[in-house]
Amino acid sequence: MQELCSLNLEELKTWIAEQGEKPFRAAQVFDWVYQKGAESFADMTNLAKDFRTKLSESLSFPSLKLVRQIDSEDGETTKFLWQLADQKLVESVLIRSHDRRTVCVSCQVGCPARCAFCASGKEGLLRNLTPAEIVEQVLHIDRQLKKIGERVCHIVFMGMGEPMENYDAVLKAVSLFNDPAAFQISQRRITISTVGVVEGIKRLSKEDLHVNLVLSLHAPNQHLRKKIIPYARKYPLEEILLAMDEYGKETKRDITYEYTLLAGINDRMEHADELATLLKGKQCTVNLIPYNPVDGLHLKRPEADTIVAFKEALVEAGINTTWRYTKGKDIAAACGQLALQKL
Repeated sequence: MQELCSLNLEELKTWIAEQGEKPFRAAQVFDWVYQKGAESFADMTNLAKDFRTKLSESLSFPSLKLVRQIDSEDGETTKFLWQLADQKLVESVLIRSHDRRTVCVSCQVGCPARCAFCASGKEGLLRNLTPAEIVEQVLHIDRQLKKIGERVCHIVFMGMGEPMENYDAVLKAVSLFNDPAAFQISQRRITISTVGVVEGIKRLSKEDLHVNLVLSLHAPNQHLRKKIIPYARKYPLEEILLAMDEYGKETKRDITYEYTLLAGINDRMEHADELATLLKGKQCTVNLIPYNPVDGLHLKRPEADTIVAFKEALVEAGINTTWRYTKGKDIAAACGQLALQKL
């Protein structure tokens, strides 16, 4: 059975025409799903009953079931736990910042990268998510926000999984997030994060898209990076940076390099100096992320003065640098804390 939210408008028109129905019905279905907040085919009351029955027998909707929703104490972060049709679970996060409403989505159950500081990859990769399973994370959250006069306006692929290892599904989801008939979210408000899958980065640079691309760097050299990100053994840092440069050149978009600071591992001044040398002359931003604790991982967050000194060293070297304010740590919704769960 096909998933409704894996189909774009043209694909749905084609499917509906094959059922002997008028193609304009596709726009009605899209309106019910993405604008009116229908929770099932039964809600689509301006469609004939026999057509609704045909839809429900051939297309699955919804694909996700909300299991749990937790709000942070400051009210700025909400974590959602979703159950998939095969009973597996994934998480996503709503982040509120002034008038911005950002959803951090997952694209895989688990993660193949197994970064040393991250909970998502502790048990490896179980499977890819379908486009519908990605899209519906945003759909359900957007539906909640619309009830209070708000809407999702930014998407970041920074939840569970490596987006470049589920490339086709991620790109299909991006097209639906951007579609005027669906979410109407500008490509420039969509961010894809990768640990550095070179062929995926190169492929993305040829897509005629303008999404933001973020590299999970976390080390200033290949030797240290392989210790923090085992996946880095597949791709030399030099090749990754060349691919990132190509993406920036093709899309005219600045590149962001994320750097999780781990006490005593990659936070020394020599690392800051090496990082500044590595990125000198590049049109980029370094986003410093102090480590967020994960159960079972014996790593520590650097002291504040260490973080400040690291940032100042980069700024003095001419590197545009930000220090990410941690949100959602009290509900394990911060960067690196989304984990595989079982019912």
